[in-house]
Amino acid sequence: MSNASITLYHYPLCPFSRMVRLLTAEAGVKVRLVEERAWNRRPEFLQLNPAGEVPVMVLEDGTALSGSGPISEFLAETGAASALMPDTPVERAEMRRIVAWFERKFDREVTRNLVTEKIDRRFMPKELGGGAPDAAAVRAGLANIRAHLKYVGYLAHRRNWLSGERLSLADLAAAAQLSCIDYLGHVPWGESAPAHAWYARIKSRPSFRPLLADQVAGMPPPPAYADLDF
Repeated sequence: MSNASITLYHYPLCPFSRMVRLLTAEAGVKVRLVEERAWNRRPEFLQLNPAGEVPVMVLEDGTALSGSGPISEFLAETGAASALMPDTPVERAEMRRIVAWFERKFDREVTRNLVTEKIDRRFMPKELGGGAPDAAAVRAGLANIRAHLKYVGYLAHRRNWLSGERLSLADLAAAAQLSCIDYLGHVPWGESAPAHAWYARIKSRPSFRPLLADQVAGMPPPPAYADLDF
């Protein structure tokens, strides 16, 4: 697959966008990044994805692929990211289970309560949900992250990577979500040595470097965010 003119519409602190950025970097697929604040519902962007959500990958022929799941499956099926798919149907089912855990459960219980409330709402127009963070939602996110981190530690202690012996889409989905929370300094890494060790390994990969360089205007991350020896 030629990758000379693939465009990825993304938002830096969107975990689904981050998952695709990690995936394309791991797969060696070069993309041109275009930042999109989806809540603005820009007409030209809605033509690419009527759902008005990032990420959206536009291929060389103009085909638009929307969502981290469809993009991941496309890159796997076309061979670019096949190495990130486990070998057997049972192993692939387990990988997809873990991907779903982070892209549904973790995102709903943690990321939306912390990143959406503390970062995204600062930039949204008031009529689209902008304003001060909901303190109750933030408290819920801070409480929920602890249980999820324990589960990451449980998986990392039993396996070489989260879904098995090889790095897979499960690791990318989990790391994408956790990296957004880590940008806020809200991951209690000291509570799970296996989770900390797993994240240190994936954080040290070359694919992760662009994520560690992300900055939100007026809200820099804590120093440990980009520190490989955090």
